[in-house]
Amino acid sequence: MAQRKKWSEEQIIGILKQVEAGRTVTEVCRQHGVSESSFYKWKSKYGGLEVNEARRLKSLEDENARLKRLLADSMLDNAALKEALSKNW
Repeated sequence: MAQRKKWSEEQIIGILKQVEAGRTVTEVCRQHGVSESSFYKWKSKYGGLEVNEARRLKSLEDENARLKRLLADSMLDNAALKEALSKNW
């Protein structure tokens, strides 16, 4: 199985811009060793973005994930406290 490569936002946007400049998707994907399905996923996510906008999107996604974890933890604590208080002594 092929090893997965982590592409940075800058690299992804650079690849997308090559196609926007007139090269074919197949040619660009072959040059960079990327599948066409990955290219189209990137295009749906990063299409039309500049590098600084992509970085901002990534930081917002990371912050959102962190906040979701915090909310889940507090909901678990809340449920445990309700369970402890509802028991008959």
